Amino acid sequence: MSKGKPQPRRLARAQAFQVLYGLNFSPALTLEALGEAYAGSPDNADKPIDPANPDGFAWEIIEGVWSNHRALDDVITRFAKHWRVERIGKIEITLLRLAMYEMIYRDDVPPKVAINEAVELAKQFGDEKARGFINGILDAAAKALQDGSLEKKF
Repeated sequence: MSKGKPQPRRLARAQAFQVLYGLNFSPALTLEALGEAYAGSPDNADKPIDPANPDGFAWEIIEGVWSNHRALDDVITRFAKHWRVERIGKIEITLLRLAMYEMIYRDDVPPKVAINEAVELAKQFGDEKARGFINGILDAAAKALQDGSLEKKF
């Protein structure tokens, strides 16, 4: 991949991360509220989104993580040895949920890509320690997917 313009999916992941991160502070209790949070994202300022009918890759990730966050947290807990989900930093848990969702629920994103994208987002939004922490958990989950001890859901 060239160092020029970021890939559209990378931008969509960054937007999804920002919306999902914001939900840590102002949760969406309904799908409609989630659509409003997405539509109100600064990244959508130049392209109005109908909150009742959102679409696009960023929305697919946001809705998927939001809908499956309990199952995702269970998987994260399985691989985050000695860490309870509520003790993981908000940036890190958001990135872990996003990448774990892509690894488990999407057949169009190889685990290596999900891991790499999460680490890149950690570089952008997290601190130095976040990268290794996130990479370790996601790598363990990827190995479990490969050996069949973690099941894909698509």
